[in-house]
Amino acid sequence: MSTGSSPLRLLIAGGGTGGHVIPALAVLDELQDRGIEMDVLWVGSDDGVEARFTRERGIPFRQIQTGKLRRYFSWENFVDGLRLPVGTVQAWSIVRGFKPDVVFSTGGNISVPTVIASKWRAPILTHEQTAQVGMANKISARMVTRFACSYEQTAVIARTMHKDVVVTGNPVRKTLTSGDKARGLERFGFSDSLPVLFVTGGARGASAINERIEAMLPDILEITQIIHQTGPIDANPDFPRLSALQASLPDSVRSRYQVREMITDEMADIYAMASLVIGRSGAGTVAELAYLGLPAILIPLDGTGGDEQWKNARLLADAEAAVVVAQKETSAETLESTLRALLENGERLTTMSTNARALGRGDAAANVADHILDLAGR
Repeated sequence: MSTGSSPLRLLIAGGGTGGHVIPALAVLDELQDRGIEMDVLWVGSDDGVEARFTRERGIPFRQIQTGKLRRYFSWENFVDGLRLPVGTVQAWSIVRGFKPDVVFSTGGNISVPTVIASKWRAPILTHEQTAQVGMANKISARMVTRFACSYEQTAVIARTMHKDVVVTGNPVRKTLTSGDKARGLERFGFSDSLPVLFVTGGARGASAINERIEAMLPDILEITQIIHQTGPIDANPDFPRLSALQASLPDSVRSRYQVREMITDEMADIYAMASLVIGRSGAGTVAELAYLGLPAILIPLDGTGGDEQWKNARLLADAEAAVVVAQKETSAETLESTLRALLENGERLTTMSTNARALGRGDAAANVADHILDLAGR
């Protein structure tokens, strides 16, 4: 039970990508594990991944408008500039009606209107997942009560914007540690005699990665088994094509390639059996790799604000826990060469795994939960 006389009224603001959503879900799990009685409301956009995640979890959800916050000139800035005040009015109505004890903002463009609307109505904790401070959190910094960061190097930047900065780590779902390798191998029809490669472009997928893996098939299946998350068909067109390719592979290797549009409850088992990961370097991916001690080949998405994904990737690369390659300089052939070199060097994979785990923060969700309860006076 909550230590207060009534349930904790927690309003969550944030979304757009899994990197802004998964940490909040991890913190909710932590609060529920402590037996905290809560009334939760999530404010986000209907076209972000938060709408799907909250629906699946049965979390009350309210949609508002917002525009993309660009660091460059675009005529779309004028249109999106009109959406921000509309979203702020919508958020103000929601905040006034819900009367939160505390607001937890996880960033992303969608978080800004709710932070603005909550300024004089409830204490606000914002959390920055990446190795830099994103545009949304730069705007929100002047209005929030406390600013939480995943990394000390980010906190150095945040302290130039806010006087109350804490380093918590990036919350990761505890359920990811419940995976079972044998169960995963059986679930996907894999053998224990070959390593397993997990390919992911994040919640929305990445066609550039999907296409490079496609070009390696079927030859790469001589030395590895692959579970490939392509991303949903509303984000890219790759799943139907790669599914057809899987069905046409030679009988001898067809079972070694399993393609999925989305990964849900299988994720823990996939991580448990994976020897290596190929993926982007969003904040959530980097945090999960470190938390679980998984070696990786990272292909940062170019053009993210302030080269966010490159900075995230360097956290693992500098610790010799990942190999980072530039998308524009990496063909299917060069990626396959890098992949083969790692899969054929078990000692290096073991060292990378150890180095990754040394960066992990298993207490991040608990740290953020502590700050939420503190700001709410619980």
